[in-house]
This record gives sequence, C-alpha cells and structure tokens, in this order.
Amino acid sequence: MCLPIGYSKSRKIHNLVFYENMLQMRRLSGMEHIQLSPNEWKLMELLWEKEPQTITQLTAGIRPLYGWTKHTVITMLNRLDAKGAVAYREGERARLYATCIPRERAAMEETETLLNRVYGGRLGLLVNAFVQQKGITEEERDSLLALLQETPVRKEEDQT
Repeated sequence: MCLPIGYSKSRKIHNLVFYENMLQMRRLSGMEHIQLSPNEWKLMELLWEKEPQTITQLTAGIRPLYGWTKHTVITMLNRLDAKGAVAYREGERARLYATCIPRERAAMEETETLLNRVYGGRLGLLVNAFVQQKGITEEERDSLLALLQETPVRKEEDQT
C-alpha cells in the first residue's frame, strides 16, 4: 500500500528513492480494487494530467472547475491516501502528491464494477444498452466490428 513518506534532510535521497519505489510497486502490483467516488475522480484526473503536485497546485487547478477550497482538497487527498490511490513525499516547501494507480486501471475497475453490478457481468447487455440509448456513428461501428473480429471468443463458463 502507498504510505505517506516523511524524511529529514539527511535522509532525503534515501526516502525519495523509497517513495519512488513505493509508487512503482503499487502501480505494478495487482492490489485490491480501489473504489473512487465521483469527487475523488475529479482530483485524480488533475494528478493524472500532471504529477507530482502540491496541495496549492491542486487547489489552483480544481477551484475554477468545482469551487473547492484548500480544505476540501486536503480532505480528498487524505481519503485517497487512506485508500492507497495516492502517495506523497515532502518537497522543499510542501508535500508533493502522485497517483499510485494508472488511470487506465482505475477506469477498467470502474467499468467492471458497473458491468457486474448493473448487467450481471454480461458485456453484451452493457454494449446493447449503450448503443440503443446513445446510438453509434459509422466510424464507431466499424471500429467495434473490427475489434470483435480480432477478439477471441471466450467460453460461456469463463464469463465474470
């Protein structure tokens, strides 16, 4: 799990390496699913765009979009840290926060949660619902057909 790392000036290099190793281990590991709330997603999006960032940088980026204060950002970072989604290291003047999970993995986990919760793990029902509700462009259809033709068919008992 990503843990907050503090260090004294004499151990700065050692702890920076430890911090980077912790981030890398968390990013590469198959650790448990991290469920992100909609507001946590907003903050994670800013971090995925550019990391690491300080609380001040994150507040400056999110305040115009959602009106969040520094205290809201701190609360959300504490929640994300407790979940193992972010980690920080002490910078020259402030903590520097970085994500511990790649955006693609978080998006896939959210998609799988939706698929299992709403559609009982049945991908066809999910795709059908979206296509019927939103429609599909010719380019999207062609892309989807090509993907389906390239993808191996799994056995019925492998679904979940």
